[in-house]
Amino acid sequence: MFILLFLLAVTAFSIFMMIRRKQGLWLTVPVLAMFGYVIVQIIMVPAPFGETVRFIFNLQ
Repeated sequence: MFILLFLLAVTAFSIFMMIRRKQGLWLTVPVLAMFGYVIVQIIMVPAPFGETVRFIFNLQ
């Protein structure tokens, strides 16, 4: 639940900064935050990193 609230806060802050500064680059911040969260979750799996990534992409 904390992660969801954090990502919502990051998104709201990014939208606010995009409107205030008129720079669309601020919209990449929530995407990078979500990407970072996924990478951290993959790293937390006890199996080796390469094997975990291969398993994820081999799911059908």
